[in-house]
Amino acid sequence: MKRNTLNSLLALVLLTLVMACKTKKAVVAVPPVAKVPVVVNDKKAENLKLLKSKDLPFNTLSLKGKVNVDMNGNAQDANITIRIKKDEKIWVSITAFAGIEVARALITPDSVLVRNNIQALSVKKPFSYLNSFTSKQVTFKMLQSVITGNTIADFTTEQAALHQNAGIFVLSGNKVDLSYKILFNSLLKSSEADLNDPKAGQALKVTYSDYQQVIEGLYPSVVTLNSMSGKKKTNLTFDFSKIERNVPLDFPFTVPKRFELIN
Repeated sequence: MKRNTLNSLLALVLLTLVMACKTKKAVVAVPPVAKVPVVVNDKKAENLKLLKSKDLPFNTLSLKGKVNVDMNGNAQDANITIRIKKDEKIWVSITAFAGIEVARALITPDSVLVRNNIQALSVKKPFSYLNSFTSKQVTFKMLQSVITGNTIADFTTEQAALHQNAGIFVLSGNKVDLSYKILFNSLLKSSEADLNDPKAGQALKVTYSDYQQVIEGLYPSVVTLNSMSGKKKTNLTFDFSKIERNVPLDFPFTVPKRFELIN
């Protein structure tokens, strides 16, 4: 029972990492396709470079807001804080509306640490443990890009197919068993990402919208996620009230001695 409870909580924490939020700040309007000049440059390398140039540059990111999680028809609301140190760590804290922290997680390129504060349980696993919830092709940097709405380096390559329709780009291809299709809006930012691993029976669809200006770049302030793994379906909606870039951040994670470690 404890193992099932912690695994369910871990799934919730990990799934929340691919979400963004709705902010109270001004949203950057996406020009209608009809008003966007048609891009006539068919040079893939130059167009890939153009899409990458629209990535939000950062050393650290701090995201705060709310999340609605619907797992197989069971919906719950919570507050969430996500902190990211680029290429090094992703820290997540989930709290109930009474201000009680329910769970905390710390993900690095090598490890996954999660603690369940309500039941005094913890887990320590290698990063590959994430592959039980996602495709084996998912890496730390790929997860980081999905969170931020930036281009995914493993996909934005010459091996991918890149097409455009009235200046709107569609990037598609395969990474071993993982197939992907990324749609970009007229701001040249991701509007939809579809990742599918048919062999593993896993599929993920992330929709990005309501981009806002965050100093030197754009961040998707509304993101919806639909995940399917076997017969399990999860839908998430985030509503962040605060997005900060390149601010000093702490990533505290300790496990009290009274917590039971679940293998």
